[in-house]
Amino acid sequence: MCGIVGYIGSKNCVPILVEGLKRLEYRGYDSAGLGILSNGKSTIVKKKGKVSELEKIIDGKNLIASIGIGHTRWATHGLPNEINAHPHPNSDESILVIHNGIIENYRNLKTLLQKQGYEFKSETDTEVLAHLIDSFYKMGNTLFKSVRLALAEVEGTYGIAVLSKNEPDKIIIAKHGSPLVLGLGDKENFIASDINALIGHTTRVVYLEDGEVAEVYNDRFYTKTIQDEEIKKEVFEITMKLDAIDKNGFDTFMLKEIMEQPESVLNSMRGRLLFDEGTAKLGGLEEVIEKLSKAKRFIITACGTSWHSALVGEYMFEQFLRVPTEVEYASEFRYRNPIINSDDAIFFISQSGETADTLAAMKEAKRKGVLCLGICNAVGSTIARESDAGVYIHAGPEIGVASTKAFTSQLVVLALITLLIARKKDLSLIDGQNIVKEFLTIPEKVKKILLLNDQIEKIADEFKHVDNFLYLGRGYNFPVALEGALKLKEISYIHAEGYPAAEMKHGPIALVDENMPVIFIAPKDSTYDKIMSNIEEIKARKGKIIAIASESDDRIDKIVDYTIKVPDTIRMLMPILTVIPLQLLAYHIAIKKGLNVDQPRNLAKSVTVE
Repeated sequence: MCGIVGYIGSKNCVPILVEGLKRLEYRGYDSAGLGILSNGKSTIVKKKGKVSELEKIIDGKNLIASIGIGHTRWATHGLPNEINAHPHPNSDESILVIHNGIIENYRNLKTLLQKQGYEFKSETDTEVLAHLIDSFYKMGNTLFKSVRLALAEVEGTYGIAVLSKNEPDKIIIAKHGSPLVLGLGDKENFIASDINALIGHTTRVVYLEDGEVAEVYNDRFYTKTIQDEEIKKEVFEITMKLDAIDKNGFDTFMLKEIMEQPESVLNSMRGRLLFDEGTAKLGGLEEVIEKLSKAKRFIITACGTSWHSALVGEYMFEQFLRVPTEVEYASEFRYRNPIINSDDAIFFISQSGETADTLAAMKEAKRKGVLCLGICNAVGSTIARESDAGVYIHAGPEIGVASTKAFTSQLVVLALITLLIARKKDLSLIDGQNIVKEFLTIPEKVKKILLLNDQIEKIADEFKHVDNFLYLGRGYNFPVALEGALKLKEISYIHAEGYPAAEMKHGPIALVDENMPVIFIAPKDSTYDKIMSNIEEIKARKGKIIAIASESDDRIDKIVDYTIKVPDTIRMLMPILTVIPLQLLAYHIAIKKGLNVDQPRNLAKSVTVE
């Protein structure tokens, strides 16, 4: 949600800022703007809509400056329009502020500032920051100190960047609960809410932690806490290349990422499988593996697609580890005062590693002294840094808002964790080696499923005009039904629901008629006969049936309207395969409806506010 970019150096910052904003478009936004300092003046340009619309305005203004900040806004307080777009200035536009997050006590602060004579033009919480910083600046404080003093009054989350035409040689940045990274160059420095905006400019980055404020010049920076304590920051190297965030000839990022899954699932398991020992090697868990093998309960907490992968993880943990496992929505976990014991272990799953609710859940768990383990994709993300231990999924950058390859890679990593702990407990060498063998077949099986793309596109053409879908699965494939329904909702705006197949008789079957398409995830496993009975029940009510079935299954073809066949594998790995046709089906339906699958309405890639 929202995006921040900034530049200070000797180059014209305007094209750098625009390029950075374009690289952050995938995060979700509804307006964009930038602010620059030049010749003792501040200039703000803002526009509702896409960055391309902002760029049209900029092209006609011949703007040149060596310091500036840019922002893409996802509306929280106030409608998406030019007035509410960032940057927000103080009264004389000498101070400019951009902000990600939510200021929870902004109403009280606004009332106090209005009593001091400040007038507000927008409906946003961010404008409060501009005036609050100004109020401290007018007391004779430096900009750096004014920002620190202002933030000491603030409750909520923020990632901010601040300029002042009275101190035009610096940018002040600060973070609490919303990601912010500083990119270090040669007599130039960059600021962003996501390292994607920095790729191609620098490989050296500094991650701000919560409660930190930095004063950034073109050739140096200083960092303090809000309480004025100096901090020495570590510099990290990033290795990501530009082609990793390009479409590489595909029409959309989503299709590119679906088609990358043979490589992404391979990368998730690369170097981590030990056939001779029938186990997995996960360096990030080495120091805690004894604790994990003795845990009395596992909790997995996540949001959205990651929550669906957590549900699959629950099946894995309970089947192979025989340890009670609970899956929690992070947004609920953080507020309901959960019962946590010292011998529990809690996994936190987040593609971005910055999901606000998941981070808050982790902080609550850490406060209670329990073992906290991160599973995320983004290297250097907050969850990766703050967890006690964890595993990267190594899926590569995922730009499309609707997660695809990150989901399958999360499943791979959960299966690797299961194998590792199971071998520490009572899984035999032979059984472990059989699982490793099957792991190694998965990339080729994924590749084989992707060859069905044309077939799936034809099925999509039949259903692009429907209003509702029902997705049904059992066991390991119940979470796949949930994920398939979510993908369709996210990008095609068609209402869809996922259910355990047996639960359809407890309500959803009332919806079934000749106009209701029903998707069954029905591979040949221990639930096959039961799900075939469910298919017959839908068939008797004239529902249109699409089945995701095993290649070896000839029986199912006779009773369903459409079949999409996937290779067989063991139960714990089957969701990696059965979900891919559902990703492609959702994709093609949305494309045939003329929709933007990479940036679906109202959604953001990284949900950094509640």
